[in-house]
Amino acid sequence: MPKVALFMGSRSDFPSLEGCVRVLKSFDIDVTVRVASAHRTPEAVASFALSARENGYEVILAAAGKAAHLAGVIAGHTTLPVVGIPVKSSFMDGLDSLLSTVQMPTGIPVATVAVGGGDNAAYLCAQILSIKYPQIAEKLSAHRAKMAEGIAKDDAAVAEQVRAL
Repeated sequence: MPKVALFMGSRSDFPSLEGCVRVLKSFDIDVTVRVASAHRTPEAVASFALSARENGYEVILAAAGKAAHLAGVIAGHTTLPVVGIPVKSSFMDGLDSLLSTVQMPTGIPVATVAVGGGDNAAYLCAQILSIKYPQIAEKLSAHRAKMAEGIAKDDAAVAEQVRAL
């Protein structure tokens, strides 16, 4: 079973990440969820990241607000793919978090989703893992087909409304 880690800088970030966990579980991806801070617990973050590959992790997701350095600090300590999730903070509606997450030095990339984009981070994680795990690729295809069916139904409903006008 594929194994990923989801870090958040603060427990208060968890409500915005519950969907991320649900999406990962829907693809049968084992997820370890941790609260750790790039600034307040840097040794714990570094230690986890340094040993993540040997502990069986394949992707690390990191959500943080304000300074939002968590994903970057993790990326600096591992060669595993890291996906940053900027969290909306009380400042600048999360723009500060987005910029802190996406602006990484050359050679230490962090894939970054939209502010509050935990669900998309999980889908990106599933896409990365689908390279190795065909069952995840199949589930992704089925999920996209289901989304397309929903759009087709909405299209037909709107067309019916237009005819009724």
